Amino acid sequence: MKVVVVESPAKAKTINKYLGRDYEVIASFGHIRDLPPKDGSVDPEQDFHMVWELADRGASRVSEIAKAVKGADKLILATDPDREGEAISWHVLEALTARKALKGIPVERVTFNAITKSSVEAAMRKPREIDQALVDAYLARRALDYLVGFNLSPVLWRKLPGARSAGRVQSVALRLVVEREMEIERFKPREYWTLIATLTTADGATFEARLVGADGKRIQRLDVGTGDEAAAFRRDLELATFQVASVEAKPAKRHPQPPFTTSTLQQEASRKLGMAPAQTMRVAQRLYEGVDIGGETVGIITYMRTDGVDMAPEAIQDARRVIGKEFGDRYVPDVPRKYSVKAKNAQEAHEAVRPTDMGRLPKMVARHLEPEQAKLYDLIWTRTMASQMESAELERTTVDVTATVGPRQIDLRATGQVVKFDGFLTLYQEGKDDEEDEESRRLPPMKAGDPLTRERISATQHFTEPPPRYSEASLVKRMEELGIGRPSTYAAVLQTLRDREYVKIEKKRLQPEDKGRLVTGFLESFFRRYVEYDFTAGLEEQLDRVSNAEIDWRAVLRDFWRDFSAAIAETKELRVTDVLEALNGLLGPHIFPDKGDGSNPRTCPTCGSGQLSLKLGKFGAFIGCSNYPECKYTRQLSASGVDGEGDGSSAEGGQPGVRVLGNDPATGLPVTLRDGRFGPFLQLGEASTEKDAAKPKRSSLPKGLSPSDVDLEKALALLALPREVARHPETGEPILANLGRFGPYVQHGKTYANLGKDDDVLEIGGNRAIDLIVAKEQGGGRGRAAADPGRPLGTDAASGRDLVVKAGKYGPYVTDGEVNATLPKTMTAEALTLDEAIALVNAKRAAGGGKPAKRGAVRKTSARKATGDKPAAKKTATKKPAAKKAAAKKSSSG
Repeated sequence: MKVVVVESPAKAKTINKYLGRDYEVIASFGHIRDLPPKDGSVDPEQDFHMVWELADRGASRVSEIAKAVKGADKLILATDPDREGEAISWHVLEALTARKALKGIPVERVTFNAITKSSVEAAMRKPREIDQALVDAYLARRALDYLVGFNLSPVLWRKLPGARSAGRVQSVALRLVVEREMEIERFKPREYWTLIATLTTADGATFEARLVGADGKRIQRLDVGTGDEAAAFRRDLELATFQVASVEAKPAKRHPQPPFTTSTLQQEASRKLGMAPAQTMRVAQRLYEGVDIGGETVGIITYMRTDGVDMAPEAIQDARRVIGKEFGDRYVPDVPRKYSVKAKNAQEAHEAVRPTDMGRLPKMVARHLEPEQAKLYDLIWTRTMASQMESAELERTTVDVTATVGPRQIDLRATGQVVKFDGFLTLYQEGKDDEEDEESRRLPPMKAGDPLTRERISATQHFTEPPPRYSEASLVKRMEELGIGRPSTYAAVLQTLRDREYVKIEKKRLQPEDKGRLVTGFLESFFRRYVEYDFTAGLEEQLDRVSNAEIDWRAVLRDFWRDFSAAIAETKELRVTDVLEALNGLLGPHIFPDKGDGSNPRTCPTCGSGQLSLKLGKFGAFIGCSNYPECKYTRQLSASGVDGEGDGSSAEGGQPGVRVLGNDPATGLPVTLRDGRFGPFLQLGEASTEKDAAKPKRSSLPKGLSPSDVDLEKALALLALPREVARHPETGEPILANLGRFGPYVQHGKTYANLGKDDDVLEIGGNRAIDLIVAKEQGGGRGRAAADPGRPLGTDAASGRDLVVKAGKYGPYVTDGEVNATLPKTMTAEALTLDEAIALVNAKRAAGGGKPAKRGAVRKTSARKATGDKPAAKKTATKKPAAKKAAAKKSSSG
């Protein structure tokens, strides 16, 4: 028996069918070991000695693999063909060696770019050893990320309250988003005018020509800058006679784009399908690991983490055959197309992302796939086919027109383009993040010297626009161009920025939150080198050299740590006043934008004499007045969209904007939307200055509700909370819906349950509220955490138990009602299949896992143990095995 180790149960299931009875395929569920999140996991004083720890799941997976290899003929490590895959194989081998589980059993490493029967069988015939250079590159990357995160994040926590974390790549990506926002804020619109003449040929055909020159001088796009200038040109053109000066038609070709890399796949899926990078990678993983196509489980795309654009010769021939069959021989180029990577630091070890079988047309497999899978497969298939199709043939025509008025000559130009042969365009056209105008219209026939008749002259005012905010797709593209990060990290970096609330997505564009701007400002002020694009890209280049066995990984770490540790040490003497001074200067234009009336934007709107500046409080940064405590004016860093006038002052602090929404019909009191220190809020009435007077009723806005979307009706509904939505089926007591510190929730007595992300506190119905409360009362967690009813996956045929995946306090988990198993980081609740869930639960059960005992039972057991003759000795003894167990789980890389 030969034992094969792969990452996931889905991959194991597919490969097991190919290899037959002589093989046992086991899933490691991703990484089995990690650096424990505490000091000392990477020790620079011991030449970067790394301490690895087996997680509970990792320990059970190693136990299962060790049990399987006992008496086996061979161990085959078949994890993914990249740096991470090599690292997982290395970890498995290290853990088994530490347990002395191999005992002379030969170990082989195999890789395959596609999970098909032929690819897997071919890989098995070409085993190799673990690539130590790739492992070293992984070790260096992991150590760097740990050293940056574990040393820089605590500095942020101490010096910048409210900051969450910093990272080697995430902080640089955040800087890109922040700098683009600053460009937009600094941008000054510039007025310009375009003049278009609508002209008619002698045959009666019309076309448009734009102003390009006058009096022998060329006129650029922004040269006509005022309405007066435009009016003068328009007046002359309305009096002019028009004649064709020249006609030039040139053939042109448009060539197809190369097949997908990880980066371009994420970009196009974002543009065309609206899928976030993380979502794209989850769906692609399923297509790679294997899906059921008419009773056959097969991987239908190649490995999805790659920056290569080449394809195997047999795949190219397969594509050319399908193109000829589906579109005709005219669409097959004479010579197969070859592509090369243009991105900085790209490695071309792997093929592009492509279908494993070009003849597997999207329409043939769509009914076997989930909707997202079908859409992504269609995108990959069409891009791959188009990359090997004939170029599109175009004809671009330029017509120059002369307008004569007295002695003055004005030049106009019309451009047009027609497609003579569509080529690859018949199948695919790459999307754009920011569409540009294209002269794709057809011009009527004409020749030099032909007279033209004026139909009308139009002068149109325009203003230049700031650069657009990054979309997720365009940010990935920019990171790739700069050499920041790697294909496997783009999606995770973007997700981290959102999870840390450093950026938000507005209209599919990334916008930095104030928290993100503060972190970037702090890092640029005190750790500038480590958020420089060239420095980060240079480090990636060094890691690539490590993976090519050109330099020692520890040498890279030594060079980095020497300067980085010195920068960290310098911040120990850094005072909060130094941080505030730096941030006040750097973020001033954002925090205190010019009012345009010549007044000082830092003047306090409440007292009129104090100066506003950045302050640091327990919950983060805010703006406060220099006359505190006499003046208690505070607000958030930037305006939140609350427009209006008034100082908004109150005993608790003022707001720069107060918008009156109307009056409450019941009380006649004004309902206002105000901008406060912790964000926008609603208020009914005004605060009284009298002692012991009741405070006015207030309500925060639910997460995701923009101030601009709040009207009087919605404001009154929020101010009316809590509201009764149902009566409890057993007690008859009311179930209330309300907004709290941690978001919207429902309440029955002392039982609280948070609403789900798709629930609306103003619209949640009785049945849903009862479900949440009943689920919570039946043991769905502690405190205010909501009980998640979960997503049913199906029934385990062996045990007869129903499996459900749920959201837990420490992440998603799957349960069969008896055993709970946490999902590894490589899996998501949305993509989890029944087979994967069964494997997780069985692995947890085999490791002795189950639902934790109730607190009462624990106390009783402890009490019984403590009633012996020597309670102190017994109590001490109970601790020792736990310590040994923890020690047994740790190992190190020397």
